[in-house]
Amino acid sequence: MLKRLFHPDKHYSWLALAVTGLVLLALPFATDLLLGRGWVRIADFALLYIMLALGLNIVVGYAGLLDLGYIAFFAVGAYTYALLGSPQFGLHYPCWLVLPLGAGLACLFGVLLGAPTLRLRGDYLAIVTLGFGEIIRIFLNNLNSPINVTNGPQGISRIDPIAGGGFSLGEGQDLAGFAVPSVHLYYYLFLACTMLVIFVSLRLEKSRIGRAWMAIREDEVAAEAMGINTRNIKLLAFAMGATFGGLSGGLFAGFQGFVSPESFGLMESIMILCMVVLGGMGNIGGVVLGGVLLVLLPEALRHGAGPLQQAIFGRTIIDPESLRMLLFGLALIAVMLVRPAGLWPSGRRQRELTADDGVAQQEQETVYDASR
Repeated sequence: MLKRLFHPDKHYSWLALAVTGLVLLALPFATDLLLGRGWVRIADFALLYIMLALGLNIVVGYAGLLDLGYIAFFAVGAYTYALLGSPQFGLHYPCWLVLPLGAGLACLFGVLLGAPTLRLRGDYLAIVTLGFGEIIRIFLNNLNSPINVTNGPQGISRIDPIAGGGFSLGEGQDLAGFAVPSVHLYYYLFLACTMLVIFVSLRLEKSRIGRAWMAIREDEVAAEAMGINTRNIKLLAFAMGATFGGLSGGLFAGFQGFVSPESFGLMESIMILCMVVLGGMGNIGGVVLGGVLLVLLPEALRHGAGPLQQAIFGRTIIDPESLRMLLFGLALIAVMLVRPAGLWPSGRRQRELTADDGVAQQEQETVYDASR
């Protein structure tokens, strides 16, 4: 027991974990000092998108269910917080009540989406989920008449910041004589929520439910033949992924202070899916890496495209916004050509793509593990 506890590898693991924790705690202050407070805000959004990507990873990476309307659950959580914590209806419920309510409502919507699509696979499932995401966006965009509920395309503003016990994250706080800005406080809250989502994802991955999801992903017919209740397991995947999306949406609304339907379009769903695929489907570390890259890379290109053209040509030839998306797309294509399994794929996914003769054996092992 003691030998395992003080194994050299464990020392290095704990040391790496401690160093990573210290870097994450110091990151907002270092970023503020070196790059400016705007980049701290970008880091806040990166954490929100990582939570979204981890939720979608359950549906796509673990269960193998292609979902192109995942942003709808983000919208449900955001609008639940906005409607119950803003002057829209004159309601100002506390965030500790609204955030779980938004996550629960998103979970319910996940079940409602999953129930009629249990027999669909591949392209057909993608089309249905895409339609679901667009229905939610159009519904929010048009629910301003005859009774104004969502304020239509104008969105909902003056949303209450996340607060509790007289402590509001919407304004800076003086902690032990040290001034901490609002964006830094939100960073630590989002970091804590992201760590919680990662912990839950890790536990699910190693559990019997996680093995059942992976068995369905590999071969649904074989999984059902081994006694797995594929109906309930797939519904659970939709529900769990939607819960994480709803939680992220509520945090987004409290942080942004404004929500509108244009924030929940199809391109947002595609971007979150790219985070999962680019980072490495089914691998939590890869999903986190994909989320960080796909949030920070476009912003870096946005700020660097113009000055780079000025330095090379002496003037701006192509609009930086257009050039940013062009370079971003080329970078995605290049990565997927070089690393088709993702930048940091799971071991199982890597073996599937590099050892074709071992795929069948791997699928059998997955189904067997899930049925135990």
